[in-house]
Amino acid sequence: MTKEIYFAGGCFWGTQHYFKQIRGVISSEAGYANGDTPSPSYEEVYTDRTGYAETVKVVYDPDVVGLGLLLELYFRSIDPTALNHQGGDFGTRYRTGIYYTAADDLPLIMEVYAHIERFVGEPLAVEVERLRCYYPAEEYHQDYLTKNPAGYCHIPRALMIMASEANEE
Repeated sequence: MTKEIYFAGGCFWGTQHYFKQIRGVISSEAGYANGDTPSPSYEEVYTDRTGYAETVKVVYDPDVVGLGLLLELYFRSIDPTALNHQGGDFGTRYRTGIYYTAADDLPLIMEVYAHIERFVGEPLAVEVERLRCYYPAEEYHQDYLTKNPAGYCHIPRALMIMASEANEE
């Protein structure tokens, strides 16, 4: 059995690569979530007029990696208090968000969210919503950092390594 969750963590290049490192993640795909127009292109999303967030679809095996660990790792990879930006990227397309498809995931999401908010000591700028729509990004965005190892990434290399070791056997 597999499950899916969607994470908006700023630029999707780094977020996709980050989640690919985690044992139990079967696939990760860069795309656009929860906007207002059908089948947006990158050029349209980039205008910040479509309502979409750059988002990564994560398909995982819950017998290998739990949602709780994925959420913990997600929060390590972002500044949860930054509104509409991560790293050097600014705009509503770079907002942070957790988009779920299974209603029974929401209690755990909210529990982890509340824990992080208490830890940080201020309100978080991370959306938590049911996934309304999702469209895969263009092929050149998929596995961008694998294809372009020197490409831009707002997630430090040390976090990529930590993600790969997060749930070793």
